[in-house]
Amino acid sequence: MSDLQKSFAKSKLAKFPPEAPMPESMSQSEDAWEDGSSASSMSSTGTMVPSPTRHLFARTGRRQTSQTSLTWTDFFDQELFLPEEVDNLHIVHHVYLTPPTDSGPLFVMHHGAGSSGLSFATCAEEIRKVLPKAGILSLDARSHGRTVMTTLNNKTVDESPSTADAAQAECSGKVELDLSLETLSRDLVHVIYQTQTRMGWEKLPDIVLVGHSLGGAVITDVAKKGELGPRLLAYAVLDVVEGSAMDALQSMEKYLSTRPTRFPSLLSGIEWHTHSRTIRNTTSARASVPSLLYEESEPSDPSRPWVWRTNLSATKPFWENWFVGLSRKFLDARGGKLLLLAGTDRLDRELMIGQMQGKYQLQVFPEAGHFVHEDQPAKTAQILADFYRRNDRSALVLPPKVADMQASAAMKKGTGASGASTGHLR
Repeated sequence: MSDLQKSFAKSKLAKFPPEAPMPESMSQSEDAWEDGSSASSMSSTGTMVPSPTRHLFARTGRRQTSQTSLTWTDFFDQELFLPEEVDNLHIVHHVYLTPPTDSGPLFVMHHGAGSSGLSFATCAEEIRKVLPKAGILSLDARSHGRTVMTTLNNKTVDESPSTADAAQAECSGKVELDLSLETLSRDLVHVIYQTQTRMGWEKLPDIVLVGHSLGGAVITDVAKKGELGPRLLAYAVLDVVEGSAMDALQSMEKYLSTRPTRFPSLLSGIEWHTHSRTIRNTTSARASVPSLLYEESEPSDPSRPWVWRTNLSATKPFWENWFVGLSRKFLDARGGKLLLLAGTDRLDRELMIGQMQGKYQLQVFPEAGHFVHEDQPAKTAQILADFYRRNDRSALVLPPKVADMQASAAMKKGTGASGASTGHLR
């Protein structure tokens, strides 16, 4: 650039007002967002960071502060309450749903122990960005979220119970806890078919099962049993393998004894999850944590009335049942297979051999914690979308079989001869 050009450029730039300073509140909001791993420099968008004062990629409204929780309506189109009577129990299964459109697939999500269907809220939103026609079905398992169980003699009157109502109904009804793998697998299949009935679908859409931790064991069990038939395209397991899961169970009780049992407010519960890096994405924590806690109507400690919805210590009798045989079932079940982990150290011997034999797709997010889909929702969504595309039968064009080609050639030859004969007769 010549001296004359530089002088001209400076004179023009001098006429523009200086950039306004960033308000303090906005700066705090940015800091809170930066705490989330999905917005860190290691995320998929970390190499493209806009000026904080320009907000070139900022979303309006609900993402501007970490001081409030988010509701399910920010991520899903509707919620369903699906009543059922089984084994002397009255169960109202609760699911979050965004129906698929046209011939789009249905991603069916199952959360881990102690979580809820909202664990997949931010990931579901990101999937819809990549696959606008896709549907998302994310359920609350028994004794989680807003799914409620009572005995038939103490059926809940409220057809749409809150998290607190669901927890207190189970306590007052003294329902025996049953979170065995067999029961959870049955519940998942039941919820899928009941959703089909409620929505009036003539047939099930193509299904991709996605399960995190305990949910990974559940969806693998469902895939192995084949109860969804040909509608099951593929299944994805998030951060759980048999070997490391069984090892982790040895220290589970110690971990549970170190985490808080009560919180003074819902906000403090959200902050504990983010500050402890249990969930590294502030937005996801604001969406999922409110469904993990409820406020007691008559708290034993009035200064800390918020308690856990699910008593994880009470689930100990089922821990081993969840994960025994998981690796073999994962490799043997029919359908496309994806294993998404937070670290390769979690692979056990059986899965390492299966990976070398090309039996499944492996993806690792070393920058994420155990809740990979919450810590890295956009990257997880992209992996799941690509995984679906690779297993989408409607887009699969197979070459014709040799026998079919030979038969077709023979038919054409015969038709040609016949045609020639007919022409001669004319």
